[in-house]
Amino acid sequence: MTQTLHDLMFAHWPIALEVLQARVPRALPVDCFNGQAWVGIVPFRITNLAPRGVPSLPFVSAFPELNVRTYVTVDGKPGVYFFSLDAGSSVAVAAARTLFHLPYFTATMDVDVAGESVRYSSVRDDGVPEARFEAAYRPVGPVQPPVAGTLEHFLTERYCLYTIDGSSRVRRLQIHHPPWPLQPAEANVRVNTMADAAGIALPAAPPLLHFSKRQDMVGWGMEIL
Repeated sequence: MTQTLHDLMFAHWPIALEVLQARVPRALPVDCFNGQAWVGIVPFRITNLAPRGVPSLPFVSAFPELNVRTYVTVDGKPGVYFFSLDAGSSVAVAAARTLFHLPYFTATMDVDVAGESVRYSSVRDDGVPEARFEAAYRPVGPVQPPVAGTLEHFLTERYCLYTIDGSSRVRRLQIHHPPWPLQPAEANVRVNTMADAAGIALPAAPPLLHFSKRQDMVGWGMEIL
């Protein structure tokens, strides 16, 4: 399948390894960078979501999305583990839950882009527990692809995601994209209970922020490990 991500912000906080591993299935060991584990909250807009060879349709292939994630490695292959994925499309949520065994939730979302400035709001529809995010963010520096061996590379250059299906089997979905065109960013986060909804308390320190204007990617079907 294809998809294009727009106006994306990576917001990352350091979290103790034991806290994250307690929230991640044991079959998926949480990764650390220099002994530190991380959790990310990532808002963006998605377009061009479609199976290979099928034209994208505006009412099902373009919508806002917001995920809460950490990083794991299975069989030597680094990847992403999602605690939650909120999306502004009930069709996409139903399909992703059924086809990919991912913890998607419907949300009421609004994104306003003015030049390089983004205003983003999301409220999960079921509301229990509250999962809400409101922020304004923008890039504040030049584009710099992440360099191998750096924290930025560890957090962003991952080419698969992992999940656990209903039979407790590890599943992997592989993706491909160019290196992330990262920019340093600043943000005013007014409301953020996304990690709280996953049972994770964020530290009081400000997050590490990066912005990406656009990323094109492709993905393959789920494989059982």
